[in-house]
Amino acid sequence: MAQKNVIPFRKNRKLANDRRGTNSSRSTSRRHRPDRGRGIPITMIWAAMVIGAAGWLYLYHNGHLDSAVFAKAHAQDALSASFVLCGDSQRTNCVVDGDTFWFEGEKIRIADIDTPELSPPRCEAERIRGEAAKSRLLSLLNAGKFSLSAGLRDEDKYGRKLRTVSRAGTSLGDALVDEGSARSWDGTRHGWCQGG
Repeated sequence: MAQKNVIPFRKNRKLANDRRGTNSSRSTSRRHRPDRGRGIPITMIWAAMVIGAAGWLYLYHNGHLDSAVFAKAHAQDALSASFVLCGDSQRTNCVVDGDTFWFEGEKIRIADIDTPELSPPRCEAERIRGEAAKSRLLSLLNAGKFSLSAGLRDEDKYGRKLRTVSRAGTSLGDALVDEGSARSWDGTRHGWCQGG
């Protein structure tokens, strides 16, 4: 036979009455007591937090957090410059390759894309595609005012500023991806040579 909880009469009379749903004091009404069985279970709250954190991490590692959240915060594009291809001279406003450029003396790595390498390319096909991406980025940057937005990481391990470049709320990186000059950044460099 199951043993009932025994509550000493005098010491815990109020507690015992509260457990039964009654209270000798009229000042506390039933509506002020916490309701059991209502509300959101703690496991659902934790699950929502884990799912939300996983979503942010996915966006961060795939380079889309900038374009999905931060780039759209710019109501008006305000940046512009006359860009050239980078050479050996001082680098102020110039394009290094399809995903890297200098703006006002600061080296920028476009955060949401990856383009073929030019220094050095691993094959002739990569060099050709890399030169095309570089030329296309140059024309996109010179096509009008743009915005730069930072994500969760300010810079990469090489000291380049990680930024999403956008115009009218649309990522210029996405334009390069749509044209086949770039890939969406997934956190890993992939080869551009046949079979790479």
